[in-house]
Amino acid sequence: MSKLLRIVIVALLLSGCTSANSGSLPYDAWRLGFSAPDYMEVWIETADVIDMQGNVYRRAMSGIAAMQTPSNNSGDPKGWPARPGWGKGKYVKGADLPKKIYVRWQSLVEPQTYKMAIDIPESTREIMRKKEKVFCAFDGKWITDYREALVIGLAPGGIAKVWVMGPCLPAIEVTRVQAEVDPRGPYEGQSGGKYDPPSDESKAYVEKFGVPYGSW
Repeated sequence: MSKLLRIVIVALLLSGCTSANSGSLPYDAWRLGFSAPDYMEVWIETADVIDMQGNVYRRAMSGIAAMQTPSNNSGDPKGWPARPGWGKGKYVKGADLPKKIYVRWQSLVEPQTYKMAIDIPESTREIMRKKEKVFCAFDGKWITDYREALVIGLAPGGIAKVWVMGPCLPAIEVTRVQAEVDPRGPYEGQSGGKYDPPSDESKAYVEKFGVPYGSW
């Protein structure tokens, strides 16, 4: 094979790779975060991600979801916040944009274990790829920003709501999912059905006011 032919083949292969990856994320990594309504404590056993290339990222996130417990039961767990935060999470490094997210979690105030698979549509990925000019109050200047964070709110009853947002761009709601009860119970049945107790603040609120089912 001549040197010129080898150069042409390599150029064509590189061109094909560029075309194949044209839908990839335009930043280093996207972030997966989780939150819960006030006092409605959640323990995430695992959040596994399948990206657009078919790669699986197991336990991309696990642990306690972000939650507020204002003193004197002064918080309000009903409904979702008008301006949701980034939640507790981390960046899914090395992954393309998400295609599906599988979550198994414990709602400690019920208690109950839920599982669900969230399909991420192309319309959501398009939002995550789109760059926008925005005035960022954090540093007081105009920047180019992306909605690089995908945040999942988890509530009792197995309700989940999903938003995408950026550091300086407002959240956009993209879907709402009803999870199913995992009959194996906590930790896939490995704990003998035993749940960890909720925090004292969460327990005190629920004992006094109950769980506001139907508000999410």
